Amino acid sequence: MTIHVDASFEVLPFTRTCRHIWEDGDHVLIGVSPGNSYFSSDRITSLARWATTRFAQVDFVYADLHVDRMFAAFGYTEEHAGKRAAKEIKAVRRRILKGVEESGNPGAEIRVRALSEFLSNPVYQLLHRRVLHFLETDDEFRKGCEEMALHFAGSKLPEGESITDSQLQVCFDYMAAELPFFIDTPSILDVPSSVAAYHVKMPLTDVLFARGGGLRATRNQAYAVVRPDTEEMVQKDPNQPNPTSRRDRR
Repeated sequence: MTIHVDASFEVLPFTRTCRHIWEDGDHVLIGVSPGNSYFSSDRITSLARWATTRFAQVDFVYADLHVDRMFAAFGYTEEHAGKRAAKEIKAVRRRILKGVEESGNPGAEIRVRALSEFLSNPVYQLLHRRVLHFLETDDEFRKGCEEMALHFAGSKLPEGESITDSQLQVCFDYMAAELPFFIDTPSILDVPSSVAAYHVKMPLTDVLFARGGGLRATRNQAYAVVRPDTEEMVQKDPNQPNPTSRRDRR
């Protein structure tokens, strides 16, 4: 996998095709999860500023579906889960809008939308049905989804307890709402090609972008890990040990 350093972010396109799509610079999708401390308003400002230098169009899409069910599945009462979900969703939207506004590029085409806004989109609906179908029929795809669910649930389960079937199903529903954008964002948003950018590699990345059959990302859909450049993080934290520079490692 080729490593690119672009401005203050380290960029790792997943495949050679992903790299070519990245270089085309048509569109980037940045997904944001409620309650994820990684997505501070400052981080979103940096992402927005960086993305507009590389891409013709930028979309921030934040998850607002099944959030209340997730809270309820992991211990909240139904009433408290609803209130907590509404608070988290409102907060994440506010952080994104603040970050985009402070990115200082009023002429850039940056859109901020919730997942729920795509429920009436026919392409999204079709892709969502395909995700649900493959969850039921494709063992490899389901296993990847289970790995993602277990990773998410690990910090929320009491020590020694395993995830229940109902908790696993809620995690599946939450993921299924997001996955259409990792499969075919160009068709959903009517753009020539798109890069789905996230700060870590998902367990499903290999399934969607590397295998030969089953549910796969379309040919004009890319995935890239986009994370703060190591050297910049060191400069911001003088107490962090200084690693060998990237130039020396090549």
